[in-house]
Amino acid sequence: MLKDNAPLPPIAQLIGVRLTSIEFQGGEQHANPTGILHGGVFCDIADAARGIAYASTLEEGETLATPELRINFLKRVWQAKLRAIGKVFPKSHTVGLVECNILDEKDSLIARASCTYMTL
Repeated sequence: MLKDNAPLPPIAQLIGVRLTSIEFQGGEQHANPTGILHGGVFCDIADAARGIAYASTLEEGETLATPELRINFLKRVWQAKLRAIGKVFPKSHTVGLVECNILDEKDSLIARASCTYMTL
């Protein structure tokens, strides 16, 4: 779990995640061989949004693990400012479900990710 003022993980720093809004500016440096944004980038920003959302429900001393995740890509993107929004569904003491919508600057749904977390 990220504490206040803790540095972002290296991958989050690399792709430019900002914790205030989980925004990402995709560019040609993030392209796959076909020229569109690489799917791994979507996974990274969704993981950041989901993880922060779930971590906000944890108590002192608890941490999380990811036993399962899924992402659906709905539109191709070449270069765009993306926003990832995580939503935690009611959870048990040890398992929770988090969904994340990834939207472009026009609020068009680009991808949807879901994840099961375990509280440790």
